[in-house]
Amino acid sequence: MALSAGTKAPSFSSTDDKGNSVSLSDFKGKTVVIYFYPKDDTPGCTKQACSFRDAYGEYQGKDIVVLGVSMDDETSHQAFKEKFSLPFPLIVDTDGSIAKAFDVEGGGYAKRVTFVIDGDGQIIKVYDSINTETHAADVLADLGL
Repeated sequence: MALSAGTKAPSFSSTDDKGNSVSLSDFKGKTVVIYFYPKDDTPGCTKQACSFRDAYGEYQGKDIVVLGVSMDDETSHQAFKEKFSLPFPLIVDTDGSIAKAFDVEGGGYAKRVTFVIDGDGQIIKVYDSINTETHAADVLADLGL
């Protein structure tokens, strides 16, 4: 079962699709939407990523960080990001350590779960039932934006 709202988000350090170091602590004071997804460039994952792409301006205007996480490697993330013009970082989790920390590791892939984390590192919302086409708008609506 994924971590629940009201718990502290696990800290993590990894790299993104550009090889940059990324840690949850980098975003202290900001709202972080971290969405886990099974695999780059698959139908549902593409719809979900594109929903965040299409709403990205609304997230940026509200000082919200969007991070996608799967167990794909940097090369796969780069190709996926380029193919669909994704404007947000995709985090590399090839060993599944981030997925395990958030309790969404599904046996070689990340389960489709999204966490909204406040500026103090508390999980404030968990989505484990997701409409991939409307997910980004659903998160914004739940945040009252």
